[in-house]
Amino acid sequence: MNYFNPANLALIACPGAELFTEQVISHLKKGYRRSFDSMINDLNKRYNLDEASAIKQVNFFNDISNPLRKTPGDVEKYRSPNFNVPAAFTLFANGEVKTEILSSIRGKDVYIFQDVGNNYPVNYNNGNLKKVLSVNDHLMTIFVTVDAARLAGAGRITLVSPVYPYSRQHKSKGREGLTAGRVGRMLEDLGVNRVITLDIHSREIYNAFDKMRLENLHASYQIVRALVKIPGIIDDDFVVVSPDTGAVDRNKFYASALGKPLALLYKERDYSKVTKDAGENNIAEIKLLGDIEGKTVFLSDDMVDVGGTLLSEMRFLKQKGAGKLICSISLPLFNGDAIRHFDVAYREGLFHRIIGTNAVYHEDLLEREWYISVNITNLFAQTISRLHQGLSVSSLLDNREIISKLFSDSQDTADS
Repeated sequence: MNYFNPANLALIACPGAELFTEQVISHLKKGYRRSFDSMINDLNKRYNLDEASAIKQVNFFNDISNPLRKTPGDVEKYRSPNFNVPAAFTLFANGEVKTEILSSIRGKDVYIFQDVGNNYPVNYNNGNLKKVLSVNDHLMTIFVTVDAARLAGAGRITLVSPVYPYSRQHKSKGREGLTAGRVGRMLEDLGVNRVITLDIHSREIYNAFDKMRLENLHASYQIVRALVKIPGIIDDDFVVVSPDTGAVDRNKFYASALGKPLALLYKERDYSKVTKDAGENNIAEIKLLGDIEGKTVFLSDDMVDVGGTLLSEMRFLKQKGAGKLICSISLPLFNGDAIRHFDVAYREGLFHRIIGTNAVYHEDLLEREWYISVNITNLFAQTISRLHQGLSVSSLLDNREIISKLFSDSQDTADS
């Protein structure tokens, strides 16, 4: 992260995304402070300046480069930027929602955060009203907040939504809508320039936009870091299993980075069934391609909704002789009574651990022995900083070499 005047960077948290946004801001501030200190050190060496003079020079040029947004604070010290933009969210009795941005964002690079998977009560009306929102409620809040930002003169608008809404409706099987693409075009029409999301359900959604960019991040590094810390895993005979053909690329990435074999589950589904409970699924038949008997199985998928499909896959793999079973889930929705069903499955020995990200807000899930939560807010902070500065994000999107080194180092540690 290079240091420059960050006064043009602004972050807005929609109801339900406050904690995630706060953590991103914390990482941004730490990153800019490290970059500032590094710049001061370089200036000291290159121009033979003492530290106090170098700090004052940097602050001086930051102020004259953007005189209307001078950073408050002592010009002879590091001045921490303020990225958070306060906003008031009002929910009316008829269900309408209104967003009011409480400070100027004219000309700024604005990032609007939303957690459409948050099923906990969120605050409206200055904290006087708490309400559990549906995906549609969250999406409408995005729309009105984007509209408010556009009318307030934002220079550029980016939506940060780790869960892309309606992502599973990306293909049509008859007289159905392609709602994933329609949501993107609606955002585009409202004035969104870019969307940052996590492990989007299908690459087909990329093709739905005319001008809007989509940055699809991956939590692979954070997940592997958690994986190698599980006791006894490094020494085990290990195989990566793709839960279906749609997840082959993701699991092939893990198998390649970890240097492990890849197996595949092939599923036939009955799409006339709609599952509302983790005890249900629409799987008609499962077949296995590969050898898993007696091996530790690592299975990675993009999301768990009610969890019926994943539980069926676990039972099938156990019947085929799998040893320890570990799953990683980028978007752990765990809707309905999914947590209770997974509690039962864990007691039955159906799986060993599930690794999930904090892309979706949870409380009860974090208390489970079988669940490991990994924090991805630093990944989003680095992405935002690079995009704001016009830098490449390629190294954040393909981190295969870093993962390989991490796994290799862990094996060396285990062998020593």
